[in-house]
Amino acid sequence: MKREVVSAVIAVGVLLLAAAAATARNFTGETGNKATFETLEEAHRNAPAVVRTYYQGGITLPGRGPGAPGAPPGAPAPRPRVYAGHPVLDNYPKGTTFVYRSPNMYGGRAAARMNTNLIVYVERRFESKDEAFAFLKSAGLIDIINEATGSIVLVTPIAKTFGRADMQAYYSLQTAMLAQQATGVQADGSAVTYADAEYFGGFAYLYFIGVDGGATFFHNYIAGTFDCVSRIAGALLIGGRMDEVRKVATYVPVYLVNAPEDVVAKYKAANGVNAMKGQGDAVVHYNQALPLRQVVVTRSQSLDLAAVIREAYYGLMTRAMRVPVALQGVYSVGIPYSGYSMDQAPYSLCERNALIKGVTRNGIHLIANQGVDRFAAIKSDQGEYLDVWYEYVPEEVLNNTAPRGSVPLILGSHGGGDEPRQFVDEMGLLTLAGKERVAVVAADHQTLPNHVRGPALTALVKYMLQKYPALDPTRVYAIGYSMGGGATYTVGYYEPRLFAAIAPIAATNIEPTPEEAARFRNTQLPIYLSTSSYDVRRLQAAEGRINDNLANQLKRWAGWNGVPPFNFDFDTYKLSGFRGDSWRMETLNGEYVSHTWYLHNEKGVPMVALNYVKDIIHALYPEYARIAWEYMKHFSRDPKTGEIRYNPNVK
Repeated sequence: MKREVVSAVIAVGVLLLAAAAATARNFTGETGNKATFETLEEAHRNAPAVVRTYYQGGITLPGRGPGAPGAPPGAPAPRPRVYAGHPVLDNYPKGTTFVYRSPNMYGGRAAARMNTNLIVYVERRFESKDEAFAFLKSAGLIDIINEATGSIVLVTPIAKTFGRADMQAYYSLQTAMLAQQATGVQADGSAVTYADAEYFGGFAYLYFIGVDGGATFFHNYIAGTFDCVSRIAGALLIGGRMDEVRKVATYVPVYLVNAPEDVVAKYKAANGVNAMKGQGDAVVHYNQALPLRQVVVTRSQSLDLAAVIREAYYGLMTRAMRVPVALQGVYSVGIPYSGYSMDQAPYSLCERNALIKGVTRNGIHLIANQGVDRFAAIKSDQGEYLDVWYEYVPEEVLNNTAPRGSVPLILGSHGGGDEPRQFVDEMGLLTLAGKERVAVVAADHQTLPNHVRGPALTALVKYMLQKYPALDPTRVYAIGYSMGGGATYTVGYYEPRLFAAIAPIAATNIEPTPEEAARFRNTQLPIYLSTSSYDVRRLQAAEGRINDNLANQLKRWAGWNGVPPFNFDFDTYKLSGFRGDSWRMETLNGEYVSHTWYLHNEKGVPMVALNYVKDIIHALYPEYARIAWEYMKHFSRDPKTGEIRYNPNVK
């Protein structure tokens, strides 16, 4: 693809995006761009102008702050945000790296985190962009990324072979690609937002492909660097060698083709494998307790590169993702740009239930609703209403093979600045839906004030129950994170009898009105509240305990749910302030310790739960959906009396 064509495509894309921004009412997270193929230098230069169009008037988080959509009348306009290429790429080796961006990438707010990123290292020289593009096309990578949505970053060596200088360049590339909405300071002291990560980067679905010398580079430099390998969700490594002194720093899913036995052994040790299985020419070595930690080994005399890439991508990579929940800067490399947004190591390796052409491998279908006026009558004073939502529906519901009233429904509410689909995946709801056969609905409620969220989101739940007869109206649940946790309080206050249980996670505190509180005189609603070590907005950080807002919510919901009165004693119970009628401790995903305390009513039913996850920050974590579901699934609501029913034997 010629440079003139790329420039024209970008110019047209900017105009289209600007026009869309001028007419869009709500946020879809889709940029509408045409495909581009550039050198890294061109991508670095073009990124700021394009990313600027993703935001209206430079507003990074639409609907938050003065002047944003939905802000009070007369509020001052926001200062336009300045976008620039990340300075870490200013001196990146020219002529070594190419960037392909698929059509209609995700962007704006946190949507770019849904882009798939394939980093491809090959030890060869391409004389032109056309030749480099032809290689990606012949390897089947263009078709894969067009289907997935995202970017391919094709890297060739600075010298004849990959070496130490290429490692420095790799870290620059990692810094720029993962720095989602990271900000810096310009020479004049003004703030700047780096655009590269949103233009061609991401982090959740970051995968590496190394061919021969590219595989050797991964073995000798990436695999042994904890800060780098712990951010990669999966790697295909064809051939290559590893120096005897090198080790693999931590677990990483790998697909090894024609690898030496010593290389295989090192990856097996890092992943803690203790089981194996085979299919065709491939042997899968895996950790029985944490099966994502796996090493696939295969050998081939006549290599079909496109076929191997396809097998590794769909068989290994699409089953895993990485999310950053560790405290920033603990293990990251100390360079001038350390501490940027998402500068964390390790990223958590979590199960992914990938959507491929709108459906997961276990039959969860995504039905997108964008710009729909169904709920237009429920609007704010500024005219904002719910017009974007996403339905995740099991195939047995769609084909009418599920019995009527047999499938639970979860209302998922994203946090401030998040995107509904990105929230559903990173919160673990999409994986949960596939395993537990539940339906999920998630709306974009970013710009909606609370007095609109309550009626709009409950109306959405009722719409789902009407649209899909297989859904069970006695088992409707709500879960939300941060601002979405606040929205979960809101729907619980607004219509408590619609839900069997709710789970506000790291929630923005929302106080009920007297009218809302009165609804609980004859109604109970089980609740699961959660926070974490570095969720400092919800903890009394200096005192190392839950904050007063969360303590007050515990008291309030305990009273509403028939729990005998209790007092907080933070001297004896340092974190929670109470002992609990029952409690449990578990390690989530083999990495973070979770504590949960339960408050029982007089019948011994755990109507209120407080959860605390040790050592993680305020961030989405796929384990949240699972542990909240383990609590909520035991509850249902009697359709005749409205009373809560508790079944401790639900599987």
